[in-house]
Amino acid sequence: MAPPNNPINSIFKLFRSSSSEKSFDLSNGKFSVKGFPLLHDVPSNVTFSSFSSICNLSESDAPFPLLQRVQALSDKGGFLGFTKDEPSDSMMNSLGRFTDRNFLSIFRFKTWWSTQWVGTSGSDLQMETQWVVLDVPEIKSYVMIIPIIEGSFRSALCPGNDGHVMVFAESGSTQIKSSSFKSIAYVHVSENPFNLMKEAFSAIRVHLNTFKLLEEKNLPSLVDKFGWCTWDAFYLTVEPAGVWQGVEEFTEGGVSPRFIIIDDGWQSISRDDDNPNEDTKNLVLGGEQMTGRLHRFDEGEKFRKYKAGSFLGPNGPQFNPQKPKMLITKAIEIEHAVKARDRAIQSGATDVSEFESKIKKLQQELDDMFEREDQSSLSNESCGYEADDYGMKAFTRDLRTKFKGLDDIWVWHALCGAWGGVRPGATHLDCKIAPCNVSSGLKGTMPDLAVDKIVEAGIGLVHPSQADDLYDSMHSHLAKSGVTGVKVDVIHTLEYVSEEYGGRVELAKAYYNGLSKSLSKNFKGTGIISSMQQCNDFFFLGTKQIAMGRVGDDFWFQDPNGDPMGVFWLQGVHMIHCAYNSLWMGQIIQPDWDMFQSDHVCAKYHAGSRAICGGPVYLSDSLGCHDFELIKKLVYPDGTIPKCHRYCLPTRDCLFINPLFDNKSILKLWNFNKYGGVIGAFNCQGAGWDGEAQRIKGYPQCYKPVSGSVHVADIEWDQSMEAAEMGEAEEYLVYLDQAEKLMFLTPKSDPIQVTIRPSSFEIFSFVPIKKLGRVAKFAPIGLTNMFNSGGTIQELDYNKVGESPAATIKVKGGGNFLAYSNVSPKVCYINGAEVAFKWSGDGKLTLNLPWIEESAGISDVVFVF
Repeated sequence: MAPPNNPINSIFKLFRSSSSEKSFDLSNGKFSVKGFPLLHDVPSNVTFSSFSSICNLSESDAPFPLLQRVQALSDKGGFLGFTKDEPSDSMMNSLGRFTDRNFLSIFRFKTWWSTQWVGTSGSDLQMETQWVVLDVPEIKSYVMIIPIIEGSFRSALCPGNDGHVMVFAESGSTQIKSSSFKSIAYVHVSENPFNLMKEAFSAIRVHLNTFKLLEEKNLPSLVDKFGWCTWDAFYLTVEPAGVWQGVEEFTEGGVSPRFIIIDDGWQSISRDDDNPNEDTKNLVLGGEQMTGRLHRFDEGEKFRKYKAGSFLGPNGPQFNPQKPKMLITKAIEIEHAVKARDRAIQSGATDVSEFESKIKKLQQELDDMFEREDQSSLSNESCGYEADDYGMKAFTRDLRTKFKGLDDIWVWHALCGAWGGVRPGATHLDCKIAPCNVSSGLKGTMPDLAVDKIVEAGIGLVHPSQADDLYDSMHSHLAKSGVTGVKVDVIHTLEYVSEEYGGRVELAKAYYNGLSKSLSKNFKGTGIISSMQQCNDFFFLGTKQIAMGRVGDDFWFQDPNGDPMGVFWLQGVHMIHCAYNSLWMGQIIQPDWDMFQSDHVCAKYHAGSRAICGGPVYLSDSLGCHDFELIKKLVYPDGTIPKCHRYCLPTRDCLFINPLFDNKSILKLWNFNKYGGVIGAFNCQGAGWDGEAQRIKGYPQCYKPVSGSVHVADIEWDQSMEAAEMGEAEEYLVYLDQAEKLMFLTPKSDPIQVTIRPSSFEIFSFVPIKKLGRVAKFAPIGLTNMFNSGGTIQELDYNKVGESPAATIKVKGGGNFLAYSNVSPKVCYINGAEVAFKWSGDGKLTLNLPWIEESAGISDVVFVF
């Protein structure tokens, strides 16, 4: 009997490109794109294969429209491979060389974090490069090389000598070896750098079938809301009373959080030398917990002993808001004393008894502080804590009873449970301490306390066959306790412990599959933020379900290495991480720009970027340390935000420059609102990566004002079907948020010149000007008391009231509404009532809008001309 026809194969024959394999050619030691030699001196053991010769589209689980899109562009991509004489678990091979050509790349500067790097030669690349884009103006195109997964191997790009680009393939286990690869890297060409990203990662998704694109997934409910994370407020001292105090402060300040994240410090962890049935006591600073392991899956004692109703009555226990800071200050004293002792030892000192005595004294003072606080704690119940009237379930129920708008309560956990995994023998799971082996590819990365601690203690690794059980054991309890999502951190520890488990690819598949199943079962499939995950293993293997993740390193309010200027320059570094990582991560997950503190010296600078980033806005304010005036420029009273319609990205003219320490460039970010576009211009100069020192450091000579230009053409209007029409307008109104200035611009106008001071910014809102009738011209800016004024406009319709042309606008928020009109309107209505307005000869049209709770803050505004 003949085999049945495969309808998918039949359909794809219709879409197969007649120009297949013509975009690329590998011959005579040259790799050419569209006939132009791009890589020279390509070794003879390197191969190129067309996309269609490697990828069988009929085996993909991608949605049919995505398959069609990839098939139609299949001639623009292909795969690079290589063959070695002897099999090995790790191999390095040149892909050829290039010089005198601008490139943009992303590399890992720590195990967990990646950032932008530019250069002009293959030798300028950094270790653990996740991808590189080459500017090829000779053919008016951009070419991207992406190291990917093949079989049980993952890969990264590395620098070689004399301009060579090296690919490094590794399995993560000496038991898993290979000598031949056909598709260890993917290469793609496009005339548009933003299309390049979308097309390339779409092709890889269809090929690997191990992850999904952002467009295929649902987003977490908190993506367009305001929230608070406990980390910088408490570190490991987080407790119910402090969390309650924090939410209450925001609510009383007029900005109600719609979500909270109870960060590290809530779990039941113990160190190996502690009682296996008790939580380790008196932990304060990050680092102290990194050798701790989970010994039970429910909440730690601090939260277990919470009693229902403790804070609901009028005479609830009082909490000292200074308590966290006092504990943190004392713990920092201890940390400094320990470092002083260690420096003395490194200098050859043999008697450090004086240091030890000081450390012991300070530790006793800290223990005494905890003991005094414990005497006034909520409850000392020793039994019954699993009942509904105790523990996390009672606490989350009380929070929602008191704070009606609090939609989501999330908690933190590490991918392996805790930083040190799970304690062997403490749970029902098969678990053992796995020694950590750091990949040679990470030798060029920045020194990291977290890595040192994890390598020191190893990971209590649950056997991968029980990964499903691990996550369900944690998450099912949390879901029953009223927790609606998790921030999963410390993700890339898996690559350290894969020796005995089939290598890093197979171990990752098992863990990510277990995590995805639990998310679907316990948190509606969307309740997760991924963190410390910025490596291709995660994105290519772990994101079938995960739809949101961090795109930057942590918010550092000061330099942990002691540079006093770090309080400033670290903030620009953070923006560069987020902006450029969004280029690739945004294809797969919703970029999350992380929290910041509203009372930080650079808080306004951070707020400007969060206003247009397109993701959630959340803070890590300490108790009593809030700038509500600033927060209210980001957040509505109901805890929602005027969010842009997509994630922001660097403008095209920023792709191949260094906005951190080239002494001349500003970072420009583009995004869309529903009825306009936006450009954020930021001065990030003053710090960056030092490849020789292998760390991020300050460049004080660059911390000064820089100048640049902004134009409506900087917005990539064609990247959104909804925005494309706005990109064809004849004239635009431009509002400069910081300068409080209106300007006019056409596509043919000269660019707007701007000078930005250090750690400062400007936001440019572009709105098409509409002709109404024969005379009137109109364009709404929105609420100018919000950073993203254009985001406050919910609906806009140009119609008629009677026979008169009119503009009808739904605006969310209260405050100063600004529009442009070349003539004065005849009349203005707010929610059906005629109101007064101000119009001046320069076209400024203003009125004050109320916040009306009953209508969710939305006002119906009509101008009749």
